[in-house]
Amino acid sequence: MNTKKTGRSNAFSKPNLKPKTDKKPTANAAPNKDKKKFFPNKEKVRKGDPMPKFNEDEIRLNKYLSNAGVASRREADVLIQSGVVSVNDQIILELGFKIKPGDVVKYDGESISAETKRYVLLNKPKDFITTMDDPLGRKTVMSLVRKACRERIYPVGRLDRDTTGLLLFTNDGDLAKKLTHPRYRASKVYHVELNKPVTFEDLEKLRTGIHLEDGKIACDKAEYVSNGTSREVGVEIHSGKNRIVRRMFEALGYAVIKLDRVQFSGLTKKDLPRGFFRHLTEQEISFLKMS
Repeated sequence: MNTKKTGRSNAFSKPNLKPKTDKKPTANAAPNKDKKKFFPNKEKVRKGDPMPKFNEDEIRLNKYLSNAGVASRREADVLIQSGVVSVNDQIILELGFKIKPGDVVKYDGESISAETKRYVLLNKPKDFITTMDDPLGRKTVMSLVRKACRERIYPVGRLDRDTTGLLLFTNDGDLAKKLTHPRYRASKVYHVELNKPVTFEDLEKLRTGIHLEDGKIACDKAEYVSNGTSREVGVEIHSGKNRIVRRMFEALGYAVIKLDRVQFSGLTKKDLPRGFFRHLTEQEISFLKMS
């Protein structure tokens, strides 16, 4: 699939408001101080600047639990009401309770700490499974990101063993839940190579929907890959169901030879070689949280 980037036009550049200096002032000209009401010196604030913070020494308990990777904020509220969270050895049941620096927070008797949020993007190679550990001793994706940070991070969603491409890791529980919940429709784009040419009719079936054992599913987009063969197809889909792309093609009588995730929720593999990882930029993190 082809994506084109477009630059911003200069048509919206700011006009020159500087008054001409070669014209002599007239007797009726207003003093310079009167011009201020037409050209006030207002403090410029850049779009996207953070909102002012209040009570920076305090933080809501549910947010603290979310920052620690225990649960999302909504799930943390349930934990608090269940009586499994304590602050300074006192059980807290109050929603909205705030903690201060130095407070000892425990969840189910274990002390926890709010870690720095980390966001790591991996270009996953083949033959690695998406799990924290494997009792059979197979290679896991965690071995590829173990040097990314000191914080404990988790994969967002899954890629099966034979699938390559983008996989996000984070300790941000709220964001992880958002990106995996069907409601938020996080998009994924795959480059699929099949065992035989794909017909126009089957591309249309992918777009209109295919009935599988767990319900009907459709691709947002399905088309031939530019500069590729008729056996190479690009599909965009927001479903997070297990092995969904492979199952859709199998239902149409194709075998998937290669499956590569080239985009995940707007993130791309640009300048990220197979088997390597990188940390997201602040701009990318903001985009994920706002989208």
